[in-house]
Amino acid sequence: VLLSSARSLVLDADALNRIAEDPQLQALLRQRRPRGMCTVITPHPLEAARLLGSSTSEVMGDRLGATRTLCESLGVVCVLKGSGTVVQAPGEPPHINSSGNPALATAGTGDVLAGWIGAALAAGTRQDRPAVSSVLNAVFGHGQLADRWVQEHAETLTAHRLVMNIRAR
Repeated sequence: VLLSSARSLVLDADALNRIAEDPQLQALLRQRRPRGMCTVITPHPLEAARLLGSSTSEVMGDRLGATRTLCESLGVVCVLKGSGTVVQAPGEPPHINSSGNPALATAGTGDVLAGWIGAALAAGTRQDRPAVSSVLNAVFGHGQLADRWVQEHAETLTAHRLVMNIRAR
C-alpha cells in the first residue's frame, strides 16, 4: 500500500530485501517516479547486491555502476552506504560523500541515516531544494557527526549517541 500511495518514502533494510525477492514490489517501485513520487533507497553493499541479483564483491568492484543501475532501473534516489557513500538520482551525476568514517559501521547507525533522510523529505522539498539536495545534506551531516565524534570521544559511536548529537546540532 505504501509503495502505491506515500508521496515520499525512504526504504532500508528489510524493505529492500523484500523488494529484492518480489518482482511485483519492484514493479510498484518503478511506477512511483512517473507519478511524481519520491523514493530513496539506502542499501549497504549486500542489500544492493540482492537488489541487483549480483554479489557484494561485484557491487564493491563498481560502486558507481551499482548505484547508477539501481537508481535508473528502479527510478529512485540511491544512497549506497559505505566508505565514500554514493548518492545518485535518475538522470543526474553521482555524488560521493566526503564525510564519515568506520565508526558508522555499528548497528543502528544506518537506521539513523534513513530517519534523517526521511525527516529531510518530510520537511518538504521546494523548487530551490529538490529531494536529492535534501538527501545529500542528510548524508553529509550524518558523516560529519561521526567525524566529530571520533575526534572528541574514545567511546564507540552508537545509534543512540548519534541521535543525541543530531539533537544537539
